[in-house]
Amino acid sequence: MMQPQLSSTIERRLLVNYRVDPVVVARLLPARMRPRLIRGHALAGICMLRLSKVRPNWAPKGVGLRSENAAHRFAVEWDGPNGIETGVYIPRRDTASRVNAVAGGRLFPGDYRLADFRVHETPDELHIAFDARDGAAHLEVTVALADELSSSELFTDLDAASTFFQGEAGGFSTTRPGGHLDGMALHADTWCMEACRVRSATSSFFDDPNLFPPGTATLDSALVMRDLPARWEPLPSMALAAH
Repeated sequence: MMQPQLSSTIERRLLVNYRVDPVVVARLLPARMRPRLIRGHALAGICMLRLSKVRPNWAPKGVGLRSENAAHRFAVEWDGPNGIETGVYIPRRDTASRVNAVAGGRLFPGDYRLADFRVHETPDELHIAFDARDGAAHLEVTVALADELSSSELFTDLDAASTFFQGEAGGFSTTRPGGHLDGMALHADTWCMEACRVRSATSSFFDDPNLFPPGTATLDSALVMRDLPARWEPLPSMALAAH
């Protein structure tokens, strides 16, 4: 079932990015997808998103949901009817909202797992952590705002990173019982990213040697967006092909 178009405010969208061995990433993707390469690396990461005023476009502006969410992501490409298409594949979504968890696959794309979030933010620093209630995922990251993007091997500067992520607006999420991926595209009238310096980061996903053998996933960069109106447009479901 196609989800409705949604309006929202992105109060905060923190992207923590890893450069990863493409061979390792390829094993974690649906068969029809492949890693999108940047300077020979695959790109993966976690999006930590706080949304407010989330509502279907037909709902009154005075109503809307607010929630903390996290999504594990891979930058991917695939062969479409008109050539190569690009976007992100999201194998797991976590949320603090019971509404999101119940409405996943109907109002929101993909399945959501309930998690407990701990967030502390100032204008210059963000600390975000979550523990999934199913015990399968946890993360803790602290970043500080920076004047420029430095030490990234994926992006030459902040403008290059911002342009890349603006072009990765379409995301496809795992659903139950399987067989297809839910799709949703982010549209924002303004697009402003700020560079961050990572002070510390731990991830049960990227630190798992069974998924990412030592040396195959390296923390690369972090970026944040704040206080932006955004629209979410449903995309046609993508049928999965077996490996």
